[in-house]
Order: sequence, then C-alpha cells, then structure tokens
Amino acid sequence: MNIFQNTEVAFQHKTNTQLKKAKFLFQCIQNPILTKIGNSMLGFLVEINFPFVKSIVKNTIFEQFCGGESRKECLPVIDDLYKNKVHSILDYSVEGKEDEKIFDQTCEEIISIIQFSEHNASMPFTVFKPTGFGRFALYEKVNQKQLLNEEETAEWKRVLNRFERVANEAKKANITIMIDAEESWIQDAIDTIAEDLMRKYNVEKCIICNTLQMYRHDRLTYLKSEYKKAKEGNYFVGYKIVRGAYMEKERKRATEMNYISPIQNTKEETDMDYNKAIEIAFEHKETISLFAGTHNEKSCQLLINRMNEFNLNKDFHKIWFGQLFGMSDNLSFNLAKNGYNVAKYLPYGPIKEVIPYLMRRATENTSVAGQTGRELELLKQEIIRRKL
Repeated sequence: MNIFQNTEVAFQHKTNTQLKKAKFLFQCIQNPILTKIGNSMLGFLVEINFPFVKSIVKNTIFEQFCGGESRKECLPVIDDLYKNKVHSILDYSVEGKEDEKIFDQTCEEIISIIQFSEHNASMPFTVFKPTGFGRFALYEKVNQKQLLNEEETAEWKRVLNRFERVANEAKKANITIMIDAEESWIQDAIDTIAEDLMRKYNVEKCIICNTLQMYRHDRLTYLKSEYKKAKEGNYFVGYKIVRGAYMEKERKRATEMNYISPIQNTKEETDMDYNKAIEIAFEHKETISLFAGTHNEKSCQLLINRMNEFNLNKDFHKIWFGQLFGMSDNLSFNLAKNGYNVAKYLPYGPIKEVIPYLMRRATENTSVAGQTGRELELLKQEIIRRKL
C-alpha cells in the first residue's frame, strides 16, 4: 500500500471545520485569475488598514500557512504537530524590508528563535533568508565582484557579522541553522558565506546547512565540488535540497539581459537532478547531511528506498524530510507515523508583514502543476471518509 494515500493519518490533526476551510481555500487558489486579483486586493486592503481584513486573513490563508503572529502564538501549533511526531522549523517570514534597523531586528529575532528552540526537541532547526540580513543590491554587487566604496564595505561587514552571530549562537545551542537560497544573481555571494561558515562551524557535526535549488542546471556540479572540499578539509556539509522558487523571474531576467538561463529546460531535468542529489548525499552520508525539502511523492519514496537499501534506521540523524506548513500533510504525517524524521516549515510574523509571503505562497501553489489539485483531492477524500 502507498503510505502517502492514508488521509486518516494525514489529516488526523484537523477538525471537520478546518478540513472544509482548507478545501475552500485551495479551490480559490486553484484559479490563477482569482489568485491574481485576490493578491492585489489583499495587499491594498491591508495597506489601508481596511476594517476586519486582518481578522479575515488570520482566519483563512494565514491560519492555513502560518503558525501565528509571534513565537509564543506558534507554541500550540508546534505542540500539536509534535504530538504526531512532526517537528517544526520556525520561519520568521517578514520579507522585502531594506533597512539597517530592520536587518538588525531580524538578526535578533533569529537568535531568539535559536534560544527558543534550544531546549525543545520539537524544533531541531532554525532558518533565515539572507536578504533578511542585508540589501539585495549589496549582495548583487558583491556577487559581481564589484569594488565596494567605504560605506558599502562597512555595510557588508555588518551583513557578515549578522551571519557570524547567528552561526555562533547555533553552535552554542547545538541547533542546525539553514540558510535559504535566493535568486541566482546573488546566490554566489551567499554560497561563499555559507562555505566559510561550514569550514569554521561544521568541524564536529553539521551546524550550518546551505540550500540548493535543483531547478538550476549547475547545482549538481556545485554539490560534488563542495563535497570534495569538505572531504579534503575534514569538515561536514549540510544541504537543504529543494526544486526552487524563482523560476519565472529567473527566465525572464535571462531573456531581458541576454544571458543563458540558469534554469533547467524541463521539469523532468529538475526532477532528475533532484534525485541525483539525493543519491550523492547517500553515497557520501559520512560527510553530507541531507534535508529533502519536497512535496514530491516520488522523491520521498526514492529516499525511503535508498534508506532501506543502505539498511539505515528510519530516524537516521543525517536524513530529514521537510514540507511547508499547510501543505502536503499526506507526506509529512504519514512519514512521521512510519518513523522517519520530518519537519514542517512554520512561518510566523505580524499579519501585515507576512502578507508578501502569503501572496507568494498562493502564487506558487497556482503555478506548480498539479500541487493544488493534489491537495484538493486528498482533502475531498478525507471529508468523504469521515462522512462514511
């Protein structure tokens, strides 16, 4: 039997009302035009502080995809997930801010999450977006190896210091910190920071974990190269492997600026490289820690099969499955039920500040072929099963 089709396990944490609400939400998201109009309207209404809009958002799309407005508000959700052996990764999802004061606040928030997670077995990871620590344009300039002026040099030192502070705190707390991936034209700068931190902090185990977006055709080569460096340098590496989140933007920019797109030509090529990355991690599991961030059933099954072939315990500490909160519960809860390491990304933050994340999540669900349809079908199956 396919374990991922067990909807009773997948939705055991949801009430009948929550199931129906989720079904209605995914039915709305399934319509691209409705999603586009809804996103525009939502952003505008929140911006003008339209009466009741925050309440409506909080009880619909926010409730589906976020844990709460604060770490404390997330605790009941974290506890509920952990009752079903699903771990949580608190994700401070405030995006698009470009101010030194905000960057410092975000850094302090990430440090607070690490301290918050330190003595709680339900939260083994912390995550952050590099653009939460510094200006996009500054990363871009460093990425292109352009000369920084005196003010920019001081600014870049502050960015590096934020990374260093977070890495140091993660080391003290024995928590793995995952650095999210960004657009390709700033990713080299981020990779360089991650590599430096791995050499420094991953001597005894994997504390620093970088992210590879496998819809890029160069990431498999990069993974092999970094493994070789780690082996020679006698340190560990960790990678969250995902398919990717900026495909349309990447292709559009490559066309406009007349350079070869970094994106794979087809989804099949992305799937192939994703699965090859899993194989490489297994071949070199003594050095590489793997966090498979995926909503793809076939990739999860491949991971299960490889673990069986290598006679690894289901809870082998270097291999984790991960999905976003509010999505693919059929994967998360069934994997956890069967003894595998599973963690949900649990976004949180003030509603107004998290709106860009929610809008992006709705758009991604609409554009990913079959994702919303799968969610809907499973929800319908569980609603029918409960009625019967």
